[in-house]
Amino acid sequence: MVTNPREDSAGLSPPPPAVIDGIDVHLKDVEQPQAPFDDDEHSGEIREYSGVFEGPEKTLEVVFRKIPGMEHLNVSDDEASLSDSGPIVSAGTAIHRTGLRTLCRRDLDRICQRARCTILSSVSNRYLDAYVLSESSLFVYPYMIILKTCGTTTLLRCVATLIEIGRKIGLEIDWLGYNRKNFSFPGDQMFPHGSFHQEMEYLYSHRGLCERLDGNGYTLGPVTSDHWFVFVADHTKRYAEDNDTDRVLNIMMFDIDEGVAQKFYYNQYQARISDDETEAEATRRISMEQTKLAGIDALVPGATIDPRAFEPCGYSMNAILFHSYSTMHITPEEGSSYASFETNQKLRNYTPLISNVVRAFRPKRFVMTLMADEGGLVEMGKNPLFTGTSGDAKIAVPMVQKQGGSMKPIEPTSAIEGPSATNSNTGSVSASIKATYRRKDLASIKVEDDVCCMMGNWVLDDTAETAAAFASARGREQVQGQQRHRGLSVSHYS
Repeated sequence: MVTNPREDSAGLSPPPPAVIDGIDVHLKDVEQPQAPFDDDEHSGEIREYSGVFEGPEKTLEVVFRKIPGMEHLNVSDDEASLSDSGPIVSAGTAIHRTGLRTLCRRDLDRICQRARCTILSSVSNRYLDAYVLSESSLFVYPYMIILKTCGTTTLLRCVATLIEIGRKIGLEIDWLGYNRKNFSFPGDQMFPHGSFHQEMEYLYSHRGLCERLDGNGYTLGPVTSDHWFVFVADHTKRYAEDNDTDRVLNIMMFDIDEGVAQKFYYNQYQARISDDETEAEATRRISMEQTKLAGIDALVPGATIDPRAFEPCGYSMNAILFHSYSTMHITPEEGSSYASFETNQKLRNYTPLISNVVRAFRPKRFVMTLMADEGGLVEMGKNPLFTGTSGDAKIAVPMVQKQGGSMKPIEPTSAIEGPSATNSNTGSVSASIKATYRRKDLASIKVEDDVCCMMGNWVLDDTAETAAAFASARGREQVQGQQRHRGLSVSHYS
């Protein structure tokens, strides 16, 4: 277990026992910094960059409810009081905010400070606010907050701050979920993220949380390979009219193609295109260039996109479309290259989206997770994790299309179900070269009342066709340079 030495200093009294399932559990092994909660000077050491980066994110989702008798605190504020820069207008209409969306920037900064990250930019619409962070993303709905952080951030430290800030506006925690994949570099993590056991102890130390919601932790997948940790505390109903969380799909890709990874190095782009271009303007331009060059904009058609390129390398992107969000985070370093795509968009069929995401990054393996309530699973119909039988579960991703004597890239608008497709313009038959990913293992569990969690590990099949598909895709990219993929309409994902 890795702990922060400053947390083990003398003078801290042992924490009181936590009540778990009616049993007093004494947490002696880990000193809990309970007072004051916001003493960020002692919230974890800053560690030097080791040359590798922990890409897989920690995710905290918290749903709030109104506190009886305190409804007078939960009112809509005038828009001008909500933003440091005045009213925000979306599609020509001023945004009317309620609940958590009335929090001022100072409160959001406090939350992020506890997790050791900062807000870089934001976009908003009628339904939610999306913030790109120095380490991943923050999404704020009227009664829900989703915070994703990567690297060595201390995400769980913001739970107490969320409780305090929520109460200030007449809200209390109604549902809490925390999940993450096992770390690639666990020794780099700071307290309380040294292990899943340590994280659970830290959550149980918040007596106001554990005594009322009494959550439980779960491990999905083989402990000797990629696996997924989930903690859920849920004894109440969600606000269905406010939260769009009936399913969340996450694709975590490892060992992405080297040619794709190079697109996310800042020095691959012209630093300044004119003398009057500011550093901020150059960053915005390079961020959009990376977005288009990698075809990321085609993965979120119709959405408002907020991309961010990092120096010397790395990339984050938030996209919002009506009630839903999509977010992407990329770590291109050799030896720890990683890309993730997560969305809570309600789709009946996720197969085209999964193929488009995997084709864009060509990983050697990926982990796919799905968290949904039972109603969401019924509405979704076909489950992307349960394709094929246990012995023959594969995903075939078209990489390039053979037409006559030439090769063409597969556009995101393609919907090739079989080995060949007919060209609508010429009537000729074109065959696609596919890369095949085999499902290595699958795990699922139902937690609390109706939350279903599923995780599958997929590995690239080492076949001649797969090698040819990757080689052809790389060749097309070299020839076409910065040619941009066309977008895909929402109807293609339905």
